[in-house]
Amino acid sequence: MSKPNCPLCDMTDVLDHPDHWECMTCGHEWPHEAQVEATAGPRVVKDAHGTVLADGDSVTLIKDLKLKGSSQVIKGGTKAKGIRLVDGDHEISCKIDGAAIGLKACFVKKA
Repeated sequence: MSKPNCPLCDMTDVLDHPDHWECMTCGHEWPHEAQVEATAGPRVVKDAHGTVLADGDSVTLIKDLKLKGSSQVIKGGTKAKGIRLVDGDHEISCKIDGAAIGLKACFVKKA
């Protein structure tokens, strides 16, 4: 079993105790179970109504959204076809009126 990095300072100087890890740099201690992260499967993205979204789906905006960095507004009811699910704060990458836009899943419904 390889030693993990410290979750606080991200240093690799870690001591292995029988029941926990200890960082030699900052002194932080955490249990061995904390190393195993529960990545049970692929990430699930749901729309505003709880419907699971997938790559290639079409979605419709449920409210008007102001575009950051401009004075434009995308009206509710606007449809985006062929979405891509991405990691990060904005889960959906799509094109609306020829412009690439990142959307949060809570502002769309599956079309």
